[in-house]
Amino acid sequence: MKADLREAFGQRVIIGDGAMGTFLYQLGFPVGVSYEEYNLLKPDVIAGVHKQYYDAGARLFETNTFSANREKLSKFGLEHEVAAINKAGVAIARQAVGADAYVVGAVGSIRAARRRNIATEQLVRDFQEQIEALLEGGVDGLLLETFYDMEEMLLALRAARQLTDLPVIGQFATDGGTTTNDGFGYQEAFEQLKAEGADVLGFNCHSGPNGIMRTMEKLNPIAGLPFSVFPNAGLPGYVDGKYVFGAKPDYFAENALKFAELGARLVGGCCGTTPEHIAAIAKALQGYTPRTAPAAEKGESPIVVRTGPVAAEPEQPIESAGQPAEPTLTELVKQRHTVIVEWDTPRDLDIGKFMEGAKVLQEAGVDSITMADNALAVTRMSNLPMGFLLKEKLGARPLLHIACRDRNLIGTQSHLMGMHAIGLDHTLVITGDPSRFGDLPGASSVYDMTSFEMIRLIKQLNEGIAFSGKPLKHKANFIVAAAFNPNVKHLDKMVQRLEKKIEAGADFIMTQPVYDAKLIENVYESTKHLNVPIFIGFMPIVSEGNANFLHNEVPGIQLSEEVRRRMSGLSGEKGRAMGVQIGKELLDAAIPRFNGIYIMTPMHFYDMSVQLTRYVWEKTGRTVT
Repeated sequence: MKADLREAFGQRVIIGDGAMGTFLYQLGFPVGVSYEEYNLLKPDVIAGVHKQYYDAGARLFETNTFSANREKLSKFGLEHEVAAINKAGVAIARQAVGADAYVVGAVGSIRAARRRNIATEQLVRDFQEQIEALLEGGVDGLLLETFYDMEEMLLALRAARQLTDLPVIGQFATDGGTTTNDGFGYQEAFEQLKAEGADVLGFNCHSGPNGIMRTMEKLNPIAGLPFSVFPNAGLPGYVDGKYVFGAKPDYFAENALKFAELGARLVGGCCGTTPEHIAAIAKALQGYTPRTAPAAEKGESPIVVRTGPVAAEPEQPIESAGQPAEPTLTELVKQRHTVIVEWDTPRDLDIGKFMEGAKVLQEAGVDSITMADNALAVTRMSNLPMGFLLKEKLGARPLLHIACRDRNLIGTQSHLMGMHAIGLDHTLVITGDPSRFGDLPGASSVYDMTSFEMIRLIKQLNEGIAFSGKPLKHKANFIVAAAFNPNVKHLDKMVQRLEKKIEAGADFIMTQPVYDAKLIENVYESTKHLNVPIFIGFMPIVSEGNANFLHNEVPGIQLSEEVRRRMSGLSGEKGRAMGVQIGKELLDAAIPRFNGIYIMTPMHFYDMSVQLTRYVWEKTGRTVT
C-alpha cells in the first residue's frame, strides 16, 4: 500500500512524469488543437503516454488537464465540457499507471499573457469548476503549474483549500530570476503560500534546468516545505519545420541530484521532456536518501521584504560620439576587419544601464551595435526606439533584428517603413523563437513569412514597391543580413540553405556563436565561395553554469569538450576572465579568415565584449580614437 502523499515527500524524492503536449507533438499530433479534448476523443493515446512515463520510472502523474478550464476550452468551443474532460483525465491516468503511483490534478494558469484581463471573480469560478471536477474524479492531490503571478497563484490555492484538504503542489514559471511577474520575491511568495496551505512549492516550464537551478540557489530553506522542479528540456529550436528541444537525458540526470541536494522532493520534466529524460532522472536518484532540510532559526524569518518598483535614475544626456561612418557594413567589411556587438535592450523601463553599456561599446570602436527582437521570445523594450536613441545620442550605427514571429505582413511593412523614416537601414532577419516558450506563453506566434520571404520583401522595398505590389513613391535602402547556424552535423546542408538566403537578397551573414577553432576553419572552407561577407559569431562564456546552459539548453549552440573542461569549476571574475581568454583564442583562428566579427554580449557583461573588441583592433593594427 502506497504511503500518504505528504508522508512520501518526507521520505524520498518522488519522480514526476514528463511533458504531455510536446510529447504528443513529437508523436505526430498537430498543434492548434485541444490536447485536453483527447481525454474524450483519444483516451488510448493519453493512456499510452502515461504508461510510457510509468515504465520509465515516474511515480507521480499529472492528469492531462493543464488547459482544461472554461476560459481556455472556450477557444475550441468546449467550455461546456470542463467536467467531462477533467474527470476523464483522472480516470485515464488511474487506469494507465500502477497502484504505487500518485495521480494529481493538473491546473494551469488562466491569466497568462493575453488572458490577463480576466476579472478576479471569473478566475475564481473557473478554478473552482475545474478543481471540483478533478476532485470528483478521485485525484490524490492537485498541482497548480506554470503560474507567473503570485496573485493568481493565491486565487487558485485558496479555491483549492475551500474544496479539499488534499495535498497541493504549486509551481511558478521562472527564467532564473528572483521575483514573480507581479513583483513578489519567491522567498516571500513561498512563505505566504505555505501559510495559505500549500504542501509543496517549486518551478516548472519557461526554462531548462539551468534557469530553475539559478532561482533555487537564491532561496533559503523553509521548514517543512519540500520543493518541486519540472524543467523544460532547454529552449526550443525550429529545425526542418519542427520544434525540437536540445537538452539530453544525461544532462537531466546530472541536474537531478543537484536539485535533490537543494531540497527538491519532486523532480520531473516539462516541455520537451520524454520518457528517456524521466528514465535518466529515475536512474540518477535511485537509492538517494534526502537530507533533512535545515529549518529557519527560531525567531528568524528568511522572508525577503517586498518593495515597490525601484525609481529609475534621471536620464542624463550623453554627449555624441560622432556621426556614423558613411560606408555600409558590407562596404566596410571589404576594406578592413569590422566588429558588430550585440547588446540586449532592457526587460524593464529603465534604459540607464543600456545606454551606459552602449556608450562604452561605441567608445571601444565597435562598428555597429545590434539589438535582438525579443530573443528567446522574452519580452524586451522595442529595438526600434532604442536604435534611434543610439543613433541620435551616440552616433552609433544600429543594426536591428526583425523576427518573423511577432508581426504579420501589415505590421512588418509598417515597422520597416518606420525604420526607413528615421534612418535605420541595417537589419538582420530571423525566424524567431516560438512565443509559447517565452515569458508570455499565451501570446501567438504569427509567422506570416519565412525568413527567406521576409528578405525578398525587404529588398522589394528597396525597389520602391510595397509588400502588396503598390508603388511607395520612394526607394528604401536597407542592408539585410541573414542568420546562419554552423553548429550542425551536416554543415554542407546548412550552407545550401544559406545559399538560398543569399539568392533571396541577403547582403551579409551573421552566424551563431562558435566555440571551436576547427569549426571556424570548416566554416571558412565551406563558405569561401559565397559572394557576401560573413560575420563569424562569438559569445564569451561567464561561468561553468553558463557553459552547461549554453551547451545543453540553447538551440543552435554547441561547446567543444575542451571549452567545457576549461570552464569547469569557474564562476565570477575567474569565470569571466577565462571566457575572455577562450574568446581571444577563437578570434586568433577567425581573424586571418574572416573580416567580419560578431560578438554577442553575455548577461549584460559589456566589459567582456569591450575586451574582445579591443583585442581585434590590437591584432589588426587599428587605432581607435
